[in-house]
Amino acid sequence: MDVLQSKHIYKNYGKRKKQIEVLQDINFTITEGEFVGIMGPSGSGKTTLLNVLCSIDTVTGGEVILNGKSLQQLSAKKLANVRRTEMGFIFQDYNLLETLTVKENILLPLAVSKISKEKAEQRVQTLMTQFDIQKLADHYPNELSGGQKQRTAAARALITEPAIVFGDEPTGALDSKSATNLLQHLERLNTVQKTTILMVTHDAIAASYCSRVLFLKDGKLYTELYKGTQSRKQFFEHILQTQAVLGGELNEA
Repeated sequence: MDVLQSKHIYKNYGKRKKQIEVLQDINFTITEGEFVGIMGPSGSGKTTLLNVLCSIDTVTGGEVILNGKSLQQLSAKKLANVRRTEMGFIFQDYNLLETLTVKENILLPLAVSKISKEKAEQRVQTLMTQFDIQKLADHYPNELSGGQKQRTAAARALITEPAIVFGDEPTGALDSKSATNLLQHLERLNTVQKTTILMVTHDAIAASYCSRVLFLKDGKLYTELYKGTQSRKQFFEHILQTQAVLGGELNEA
């Protein structure tokens, strides 16, 4: 089943003769249960692409289809509902509310939903267990490490059981141990529960946890790599080779 489709996506900034083309004719499909990475050199358009795919920004041309619905055809109210119920978000800077506990932060996306308290409690307990933060339920963000904050943010992204989770450099602010811990949790969710994930990253190590990696160059889809039956180490090496061709940042294991 197709979860997300990018059809001839263009994104320009500026006006008339001063327009800058950031994205040019981007086409790809993400199916249910995929873990897809987006990579490319600085300025290649990867964050812009993520933003238009999750409707944080608008496209100049083309269409984004989520679960059969064209985001460009939805009213502002319907788009907000789709964003709230069918998309999950993990950002580099966590975006946790300092006045709420870990448990309250995770439950926040359900505040305006019609889900019962019993089901909400069941979901939050399951997610806190999956991300090993159940003992931190009553702690506040200022009492957490970076890794614990990001795992809380990941649990929050999944509480609505979204069709797809978007990650914008989710390991960017973490040390290597915390980053590996988060990626292992996401990989497990993807493998066991078939959670669909789309993640922008500059880090070849992070990308090696994906099942497929899309590479952008100068606003265009340059190539893509499939992990297939490769080991994570083999996939990592192929990602590094492609990065070297593109002139991207290299991250050694």
